[in-house]
Amino acid sequence: MTTAPPNRSLLTRFLDSVERTGNALPDPVTLFALMIVFVVIASVIASAAGVAVPHPGTGDVVAAQNLLAPEQLQRLFVEMPTTFTSFAPLGYVLLVMLGVGVAEKTGFLTVALRSLVAGVRPRLITAALVFAGVMSSLAADAGYVVLIPLGAAIFMGAGRHPVAGLAAGFAGVAGGFSANLILTPLDPLLAGITQEAARLVAADYVVDVTANYYLMLALVPVFVIVGTWVTDKIVEPRLPKWTPTHTKLDVPDADISAVERRGIQAAVASLLAIIAAVAALAWAPGFPLRGDDGSFLPLMRSLVTIMFLTFLIAGITYGITTRVIRSDKDVVKMMAEAMSDLGVYIVLAFIAAHFIAMFNWSNLGVISAVVGADALRSIGFDGSPLLVSLIMLAATINILVGSASAKWAFLAPIFVPMLMLLGLSPEATQAAYRIGDSSTNMITPLLPYFPLILIVGKRYDPNFGIGTLVATMLPFAVAFGIASTTLFVGWMAFGLPLGPGVSGTY
Repeated sequence: MTTAPPNRSLLTRFLDSVERTGNALPDPVTLFALMIVFVVIASVIASAAGVAVPHPGTGDVVAAQNLLAPEQLQRLFVEMPTTFTSFAPLGYVLLVMLGVGVAEKTGFLTVALRSLVAGVRPRLITAALVFAGVMSSLAADAGYVVLIPLGAAIFMGAGRHPVAGLAAGFAGVAGGFSANLILTPLDPLLAGITQEAARLVAADYVVDVTANYYLMLALVPVFVIVGTWVTDKIVEPRLPKWTPTHTKLDVPDADISAVERRGIQAAVASLLAIIAAVAALAWAPGFPLRGDDGSFLPLMRSLVTIMFLTFLIAGITYGITTRVIRSDKDVVKMMAEAMSDLGVYIVLAFIAAHFIAMFNWSNLGVISAVVGADALRSIGFDGSPLLVSLIMLAATINILVGSASAKWAFLAPIFVPMLMLLGLSPEATQAAYRIGDSSTNMITPLLPYFPLILIVGKRYDPNFGIGTLVATMLPFAVAFGIASTTLFVGWMAFGLPLGPGVSGTY
């Protein structure tokens, strides 16, 4: 038996054991298939036992559904194609990667990353990556598709382990999902649900989209500092020294040739043109990327498409300038090669889409969440202890139900009215939920983008599995959860406004 080196801390040995245990699990495709079998068995048992709960919002009975019932089997067979094609991450990944593929195959991304690494101090790379991840929630889920692979490539270009870069980007994107310097599409979505729940107590209560803006703004530097510290002090020291083992992963020469420099300049010019075009389309109310009411929601919802066009146009411009692209056939070939690289992910997306769909059809996720919420309410906590309990509940349920809006839709009607009667504002309850919901995003295999991140990790480590990813991200989840909860409790204790004109008390 080999003993661990004396310089390996207790935490490192614990994470090693988590990694070994997780990697002993079957291939992710097989694991999702086994989880489908488990959900089917659980649905049969729960349905036979008559398990049901009242929906806290509508009062309707939510009963466990037997997935082997004729109507459910019929649904599975009839809807299988649409279940797969309507899997939201699949469309995002395929669309963005069509553009990224051209930018990558022409060499634009490689040269751009070399330029970036050359111009940024090594100590700032981690912080910049985490910050970019936090801000990526402006583009909905596009950060998962673009930033995490780029984070790994940036670290590799700097001579650091790419898995550490993957982890830093993932922590920012997933753990910092609810924080931002700017309002995101999630803000109006949650505010609408909170408002409806609040009106169960106060019929005319209004929850603005800026309900949690000040708190979410303050969380940005907290996540950047904590994410940087965890990456540099815990995650990266645990990884072996990075040595490229595959020719296509070799780091190119740091020097940039004259041709490459001209290509970068042309690509930057095209990026400026794209920015100008987007600004023109969103210049005033009623414009294509601006709502009639003046909101920027159409722009926010178009960011994935904009990213696709940005990478595609910049890649083509760079390729033509450097003569890597000589005809339209070269562009089509590059896009086709990018799709072929996603073969494994498409298989994973198929099985993951059906697991998530069948879990929803069974109603087991809703039932688990409602039962857990009722149990928490029965404890009798009030004030900050109850808010902290709600944070912990949301973090736990997040492992079972991935959608932030779906969880809040059945938690809000329970907790918002209850906490209003205890003197806490709906905005404070919503803030507590958002903190708990985002903290465990990076360690739940039910995250729709989990398979994609596994594939990215395998590019650099053939043994990279679920255990590796969970063990790598667990320190981030714990640190982000503790830091954000502490800030929130302090925020409430000092009576600071959660948003413009919004108090934590009701």
